[in-house]
Amino acid sequence: MENHHETQNWFERAKPFVAVVSIQLGYACMDVLSKAAMNKGMSNYVFVVYRHAVAFFVIAPFAWFFDKKVRPKMTLSIFMKIAVLSLLEPVIDQNLYFLGMKYTTATFAATMTNILPAITFILAFILRLEKIKIKSIRSQAKVVGTLATVSGAMVMTLMKGPVLFGSHRSNEHSQHNGTNTQHTILGSVIITIGCFSWACFVILQAITLKTYPAALSLSAWICLLGTIEGAAVAMVMERGNLSVWSLKWDLKLLCAVYTGIVCSGLSYYLQGVVMKTRGPVFVTAFNPLCMVNVAIMSFFILAEQVFLGRLIGAVIICLGLYVVVWGKSKDYSPPSPIIQEPILPAKGNARKEHCTHEVTTVTNFESGIATREEQV
Repeated sequence: MENHHETQNWFERAKPFVAVVSIQLGYACMDVLSKAAMNKGMSNYVFVVYRHAVAFFVIAPFAWFFDKKVRPKMTLSIFMKIAVLSLLEPVIDQNLYFLGMKYTTATFAATMTNILPAITFILAFILRLEKIKIKSIRSQAKVVGTLATVSGAMVMTLMKGPVLFGSHRSNEHSQHNGTNTQHTILGSVIITIGCFSWACFVILQAITLKTYPAALSLSAWICLLGTIEGAAVAMVMERGNLSVWSLKWDLKLLCAVYTGIVCSGLSYYLQGVVMKTRGPVFVTAFNPLCMVNVAIMSFFILAEQVFLGRLIGAVIICLGLYVVVWGKSKDYSPPSPIIQEPILPAKGNARKEHCTHEVTTVTNFESGIATREEQV
C-alpha cells in the first residue's frame, strides 16, 4: 500500500514537469518551422490568424464535450478578461515575436524569450501572486536569479564575438554590413515588448482560471477571439496585398497546422492546467529548454551561426533561471497522503467483526512534524 502511494505521489509531482517540457519542445519546432516559412515569404500577421483558426476548430469539440460539468456561465467580466487574453498573446506577443525573428534569427528570438520568467516573476510579485521573504535564502535566490536572467539577455543582445559554429564567410560579410547590428537591436526591443505582453497573458490566465476553471473552453475562446482580432490587424498591415492570404500544400500550410494544434490549442490548455497548482512563474521558468532545442535544430536545418557572445549570454540566462527554479522548489507542497490500515477484530468480540481502524497521516509542512489521527 505504501509503495502504491509513493508511486502515485511521484507521478503527481512529475506531471507538471512533463507538461512544461512538452510545451517547450513544441515551441522549439515552431520556431524552426515558422522561421523557414517566413523565409519563403509568409506574412507573420497572416500566419497568426491561420494558426489560431486551426487551433479553435481542433480544440472546440473537445472543449464542448469534456468541459460540460466544469464550464461556468459566461459573464461580461469573464468575457472581457478572455478578450484581453486573446489580444495580449495571440495578437500582440506573437506578431511582435515573429516580426523580431525576421530581423534576427530563430535561435536569437528563442534566447530572448528567456527574459519572460523574470518579467513574469516581477509582475507576479507586484500582484501578490509571488511571495518574497528578504531573509530567506530561497527568496534571495529568486531575486538573484531574476537579475541574472536580465543580465544574460543584455549580454546576448549586445555581445556577438567570433563564430563558434557555422560559416565564417557569412560572418565577415555581416561585420561589413552596418544594418545587421541595427536589426539585432531592433529585433531584441520588439521581442522584449512581446515578452512583456506574454507575461501579462500568463498572469491574467492564472487569474481568469479562478473564476472560469474550464481550461479547454478557455483555450478555445482565446483562439477564437485571437483569430478575429488577429484578422483585423492583418487586414490593416497587409492591405492591398491579397496574395499573402493564399495557402498551398507546402511548408506554410504545415507551419499553420502544426503551430495551431500544438503551440496554441494544446499549449494554452497544458499551461492552464499546470498553473492551477504551480503558478505562472513555474510555467515560464522552463523557456531555456526551448532555446537549446532551437539552437540545435537551427544549426542543422537553417544553417544558422552560433556566436560566442550569444552563447555566454545564453549560459548566464540558464543559470539565472534555474536559480529561480531552485528558489521556488519549496513553494509547492503536495497533498498529504491518507493511509487506511485495516485492523483485525479482537478474538471473542463478535460485535466488532466489521470494525475497521483508519489511520490518517497528516503532515504539517510548515514544521515538518507528522501527526496521526485515529478514527474508529
